[in-house]
Amino acid sequence: MRRHGALSVDLELDVAFHDTDLMQVVWHGHYLKYLENARWKLMDDIGFGYETMVASGYSWPIIDVHVRYVRIAKFGDRLNVRASLVEWESRLGVNYLVTDARTGARVARARTLQAAVHVQTHEMQLLLPQAFTERVNVRFAAAADERGDGR
Repeated sequence: MRRHGALSVDLELDVAFHDTDLMQVVWHGHYLKYLENARWKLMDDIGFGYETMVASGYSWPIIDVHVRYVRIAKFGDRLNVRASLVEWESRLGVNYLVTDARTGARVARARTLQAAVHVQTHEMQLLLPQAFTERVNVRFAAAADERGDGR
């Protein structure tokens, strides 16, 4: 993750045996599941969870994903996955940082991009729907109140 967004969440998880290969190392594809779970936690925190997303009338396909693996994670490790909102005007961009929860060592960094696609017309939107951006603005205001700085 190159940039930490103004809105972020942390998700801790234990590496399960079924996520590893014969060497007890996490198979690279399972990181996408970890990112997805953190992204949904972020969307819930914003107030735009699955039900709200469906009700918005838009689908939100992933249009790009990039993962940089830095070190291995093994069965029994505890990981922290931080998801940070970094883009929310023309597309939904989330940066991720996966670290060892016990040592803080970086395990991976990643980025996903999503576009809003109108469910009925199948047209990709050039701007994210107002229903989403309004929720982001509300969450920004709540975060400012939590910090006590009024920003």
